[in-house]
Amino acid sequence: MFSIATVNVNGIRAAFRRGMDAWIATEQPDVILLQEVRATDEILESFFGDGWHLVHEEGAAKGRAGVAIASRRPLQAVRIGIDAETGRAEDQIGRWVEADLEVDGTALTVISTYIHSGTAGTPSMDLKYAFLDAVTTRLGEVADQGGCAVVGGDVNVAHRELDIKNWKGNRKNSGFLPEERAYLDRWFEEFGWVDLARRFAGEVDGPYTWWSWRGKAFDNDSGWRIDYQLATPELAERAKDAVVDRAAAYDQRFSDHAPLRVTYDL
Repeated sequence: MFSIATVNVNGIRAAFRRGMDAWIATEQPDVILLQEVRATDEILESFFGDGWHLVHEEGAAKGRAGVAIASRRPLQAVRIGIDAETGRAEDQIGRWVEADLEVDGTALTVISTYIHSGTAGTPSMDLKYAFLDAVTTRLGEVADQGGCAVVGGDVNVAHRELDIKNWKGNRKNSGFLPEERAYLDRWFEEFGWVDLARRFAGEVDGPYTWWSWRGKAFDNDSGWRIDYQLATPELAERAKDAVVDRAAAYDQRFSDHAPLRVTYDL
């Protein structure tokens, strides 16, 4: 079995200070797809010692964004970023990194992405749509290649009403706008990507992956499901479970996001 986890760490230094290392030691993921690393290559490498292979795209602004892949298997090839020709501006916050590896004879592509939240009616939303366009183009390309691939990350879009506790109050807010949700419709319906957490959970509320630090959102499970593992059909057939590693209590979280972990039969 092969375990892949995706998690927005909300700053790698803060996450390890709050106990992310204990989660890694307990769950033993083979690959971790990281978002909002908020650190340099050197700082990231200092948290992952021998036995880990890393690729990282830093955020354009210090202390913001950044995505990475940490793998216990050697990375055979890496591709950092989405080319500007597909719509990414120099000041784009969104981040994307890909790596190829081999697992017991199976070729596997793993991708970590971060799509920023944006604010409806502002330039940040224009940047979000531009990056969503670029991501959609790339997802189509990867899907056309066939084989086993997984995209993990913080998409900052709740796909359906089941994916957000207060969906009625957020219909006009970024993260639940019809225009944003339509991108995910296309990924699933046109390109064939499989939302593994939803497949295994079924038609239930959540399981949510993000809760505000403020108020009683975590205690009341008033969250959003915005972190995904999307698999190509071939890889989805090998997925055995999808688990949100929700902390037992508010003060035991190492991030405001919970890891989403999927086990594959590879």
